[in-house]
Amino acid sequence: MISFGIKDIIDILLVGTLLYYIYRTMKESGALNIFVGVLAFLIVWVIVDKVFDMMLIGSIMDRIIESGIFILIILFQDQIKRFLIELGSQRGWKIWNKLFRSDKSDKQRRAWVMPVVYACMSLSKSKTGALIVIKREMPLDDYALSGDVINANVNNRLIENIFFKNSPLHDGAIIIADDKIVAAGCILPVSHDTHLPRYLGLRHRSALGIAQATDAIAVVVSEETGNISYAHRGELHLKLSSTDLEKALNQAQ
Repeated sequence: MISFGIKDIIDILLVGTLLYYIYRTMKESGALNIFVGVLAFLIVWVIVDKVFDMMLIGSIMDRIIESGIFILIILFQDQIKRFLIELGSQRGWKIWNKLFRSDKSDKQRRAWVMPVVYACMSLSKSKTGALIVIKREMPLDDYALSGDVINANVNNRLIENIFFKNSPLHDGAIIIADDKIVAAGCILPVSHDTHLPRYLGLRHRSALGIAQATDAIAVVVSEETGNISYAHRGELHLKLSSTDLEKALNQAQ
C-alpha cells in the first residue's frame, strides 16, 4: 500500500518551487526554449528508461544524461550564477530584511532614483540618447571595465553631460553602483530576442541584454523619439512617463 504523508507534500512543494525559480530565471535570461527542450528530454528519458524499461535506447540516453550535466553547467553558467546570487541575496529574504534593515538604509539606497529620473526627463526633451544601468545584487565589474572609470556621485547634470552628443562617452552605457556613477562608455551584451520590435535600436537591445544576463536595471532614452524605456528581469517596458519611471525604479529595490 502506498503511503502519502506530510513529508511527501513538502517534497512536492520544494520540487515545484525549485522548478518555478529555474523557469523564471530562464525566462528572464531569454533561454526559456532551451529549458523547455531539456525538460522535454528528461521526461522522455524517464518514460523510456524507467516506465517502459527499454534497455538499448535507455542506455544511450543514460550516457547523454551523464555527460549532459556538465554541458548544461557550462552552457547555463551565467543563469546558475544568477539563480544562486538571487537565492542568497537580501532581496530573497524579505522577512530578514524587514527585521534588520532600517528605513534610513532604504532611503539611502534610493538616493540615485530622482537624479536618474530628472536626467532622463531632460534628455527626453532634447531627444538625446542615453543608456543607464543600475547594479543590484549581481556584480557588473566586467561590464564596467569595458568603459572609463568615473567614480562620481550620481548627479543629473553629470549624466546629461556624459550623454551630450559631442561627448566621447555618449555612445556607451553608464553604470551606477552604490550611489556612484562607476563607469561610462561601457559595452553591454546585446539581446537577440526575436520578439523585439524592429524599430528598436542598439540601446534598447543592450538594455534588454543586460537585464537578461544580470539582475540589473537598465533605463533607455531613445535618440529618435525621446521615449523613455525600462528593462528589468528580462522584460522591456516602453514609453514610460517620468512618474512611471520613478515608480518602477523604486519598486525594483
